[in-house]
Amino acid sequence: MAAKGLKTLIRLSKWHVDEKQRVLVALQGREDEILSWIAQSEEQLKEEQRVAAEDSTGVGFAYGNFANAWLNRRQQLFAMLDMIRAEIVRARDELADAFNELKTYEITQRERDRRAQAERDKKEQAFLDEIGLNIHRRKDKPES
Repeated sequence: MAAKGLKTLIRLSKWHVDEKQRVLVALQGREDEILSWIAQSEEQLKEEQRVAAEDSTGVGFAYGNFANAWLNRRQQLFAMLDMIRAEIVRARDELADAFNELKTYEITQRERDRRAQAERDKKEQAFLDEIGLNIHRRKDKPES
């Protein structure tokens, strides 16, 4: 029964590790999205600067408001990025803990299997030794 319970723990632990990996991948995807938004925002700023430089009388006056809004948005994006990166660190730690737990169970199971195999080998060897001893006794026993 203990062996079955350990196998169940291993299966559950593998599922737990897989779940932690899925969470980590989702968070890394979110980080990539935010980095993409930051890059797009910077490209948009460059384009607005180019347009404002070409038409300083018309669009150029509105550029100041755009720049302020862009700075606020950029701060928000970097704050989001910091939060996601902190969550990624936490998720990696949780994944490492779950993986260590899984490996502990697997090593325990492997050791139990090794001991059980050694016990089976010992019993089989004792059985074969007994057969050999009986054969030897029959050969040494004078026939009547």
